[in-house]
Amino acid sequence: MPVVNYILIAMNILVYVLFWLAGANQEALVYQFAMIPANFTAGVDPGDISDMFTSMFMHAGLAHLGGNMLYLWIFGDNVEDSMGAVKYLAFYLVGGVVASLAHLLTNPGSQIPTVGASGAIAAVLGAYLVLYPQSRVMTIIPLGFYMRMTLLPASIVLGLWFVLQLFSGVLSLGGPDVGGVAFWAHIGGFVTGVVLAKLLANRRRPETNVRW
Repeated sequence: MPVVNYILIAMNILVYVLFWLAGANQEALVYQFAMIPANFTAGVDPGDISDMFTSMFMHAGLAHLGGNMLYLWIFGDNVEDSMGAVKYLAFYLVGGVVASLAHLLTNPGSQIPTVGASGAIAAVLGAYLVLYPQSRVMTIIPLGFYMRMTLLPASIVLGLWFVLQLFSGVLSLGGPDVGGVAFWAHIGGFVTGVVLAKLLANRRRPETNVRW
């Protein structure tokens, strides 16, 4: 049983519920616990470092939370199985921190708060690509007004996902400081997952089909 993966999902949901219950205090909580690049360039203090961890469990909305938790639920269990619970937890947190650093390096003066587990989850996707490249993923393919569901190798699905993030990340360089998707956090997290997967994985299960 992927205990750590379930706990991570539960923690993200719990934090979102608590944030929603905060009501009028939500904005103050965002600026207190989210990762803000400009705070680092102005001078790092222990509070800024802790924001890299707290921001991993904050989300901007229900769709943001739901999408991230779906990815984590689908791909995280196999990665945890390959690494073991303790290594997987460390891997997840390191992936999230490196993702934040990648966003910081590419947006050093941004004053926009950064929240979400997507950087850490990108590391999970990178590890999955390395460990289970031939596992087949149920994928929705849009065909005009119709959509078709088909099984594709994880190497294709996750490889295309990374190429899309890289393409969007390059286009975002030098642009205005606006909110949106932190593409370089995704890129940094994914590359971290690829690198750490072979270092931390101590066993592999037979590749299985997953649903997406």
